[in-house]
This record gives sequence, C-alpha cells and structure tokens, in this order.
Amino acid sequence: MKNKIRVAVLAGGWSGEREVSLKSGKAVYAALNRERYDVTMYDPMYNLEVLTKRRAEIDLVFILLHGKFGEDGRVQGLLDILQIPFVGSGVLASAMAMNKRIAKDVFRGAGLRVAEDVILKRRERMSVDQLVETLRSPVVIKPVSEGSSLGVAIAHNREEIQEGIEAAFQYDAEVMVEEYVGGTEITCCILGNQVLETLPIVQIVPDVSHSFFDYEAKYEPGATNEICPAPISPSLAEEVGAYAKMAHRALGCSAWSRSDMIIRDETLYLLETNTIPGMTETSLFPLAARRAGMTLSDLLDRLISLSLEHSRG
Repeated sequence: MKNKIRVAVLAGGWSGEREVSLKSGKAVYAALNRERYDVTMYDPMYNLEVLTKRRAEIDLVFILLHGKFGEDGRVQGLLDILQIPFVGSGVLASAMAMNKRIAKDVFRGAGLRVAEDVILKRRERMSVDQLVETLRSPVVIKPVSEGSSLGVAIAHNREEIQEGIEAAFQYDAEVMVEEYVGGTEITCCILGNQVLETLPIVQIVPDVSHSFFDYEAKYEPGATNEICPAPISPSLAEEVGAYAKMAHRALGCSAWSRSDMIIRDETLYLLETNTIPGMTETSLFPLAARRAGMTLSDLLDRLISLSLEHSRG
C-alpha cells in the first residue's frame, strides 16, 4: 500500500479569530480521508515547539490560522525555515493580502476597481470633517490588518465616525476609512496555481439584525442567507470570476483564495482577498465547493494536491 501523506493541521493560534480557526481546523481534521492521510492537529499557542521538533515526520501543514500570526505570512515564514511544505499562499502573498492598504494598492495597480479610502495612523492628527468632505458619509472603518470583520464599523455621522476610528485603533496601529459602497455583496472562490478555476459565486445576504456581514453574521448559524450560485447575469458573473483571478494573480496567491466584492448598479468593486478562507460549517468556500459537486473531503484532496505541486516548483 502506498505510504500515506503525513498532514499536520494547524489551528487555534493567538488572533481574535482563534475560536473560528479551531472550528475550521476541526472540520478539516474530521474530513481528511484517513485512507490517504495520517493527520495530526496542532495548536501553535500551546505546541508550536512540538511541531518544530517533529518536522521530519510531517509532509505537509494545512494552515487554518485565521488573522494575525497565521494569515499574515509569519507562520508561512517559519514553515519555510523548517522546510515543511504547506497549503496556501507564501509569505509575501499572505502579508500583502492581510494588509488592506497594501492589497488595495496592488489591486489598483492591476486595474481592479476598489473603493476610495483614507489611511489613519495612531497618534497622527486627523479631522473628521475632512474625512466626511473627502469620502462623504456613511463610511466604512476598518483596522488595516485584521480579519473576519473584527473592528469594522459603518458610521453615518461625525460622532459614529469618531467612535468607530477609536474602536478600530484597538485592533491595529493603522485604520482605513473607506467610502461606503452599498449594493449586493458576493464572494468568488478560486482554486489553482498557474491554471485557475472559479467555483460558483455566492451572494451574501445578512439578516436584517446585521447592518453588514460582520463577525456574528459570518459565523452564527442562520445569521446570513448565502445564495449559491448568486442570481446575477452571466456577463456579470464572468466579470466577477475575472476579478477574482486577477486578484489571486496580482497578490501571487497559491492553491486557493476567496475574493469578496460589492456590486453597485452593475458596477463591481473588489473589497479584499482572503488567503486562508474559513472552513467551518457556515463558511463560504465549502458551500461553493459543494455547489461545484465536491465534498469537503474532495476539496481538501484538491488543495493538498495543488500545494504539493506548488512546493515541488
């Protein structure tokens, strides 16, 4: 019998998305085909040293660390030093995608449409009146390097803007204040390295109790209606797929990515690209894969195959 691939599932970690990461990790751990893989799960908060000592016993790491110290290139760099292949994007792509300011600069350079924004830095002087004059209201306020909509707010007046900025600075030293682009929120999942495949597009409709696709709307079962495939025109769906592929290539992503967008009056705006999409029971990537005819186990096989192919050059 062919030797099994020894897979280490990395989940948990130190970020504000720790609990979601653990759910993603447990879902992947359970779905990996034991006829093909020997699987061990590690939480780097507690057993990173064990992982390091056992590196010779690991063929591939499946990184499911969402947010800081996992999705931002730091763990990818450690695994490069340890010479352990891993699922997903490398150091540079991960770091650029995680930093919304840099990612948007890359997207603009690739000709992709994004919302206008102003970047604020902690302890720098800032005028709310000038922000409103530049971007109009409402605005969206985001920590520059955070995921799962942590610290994100939609602010409609000067008082809300001030409060939103102060709250966002609790998560990061840089804050992005962005023009609000209202419309239909969608996401497009990508599989591949050189040759890219789009999965069915998902439309995201948060419950009326949520003003946008926030942390609770993302992960609380039933809080969001996810329509797949999204009820959009074929021409617009083709443009969405092209945007997702261009974003994936512009950042230099590997194996998989998920790009979130807004459609306003048939015009597409790219919001951000995720290099380690969620894999929980409510996550969008597994939903899109199911609509494409893949079980979660099938999807994991594809991701592992793509990642081993990428690691071999």
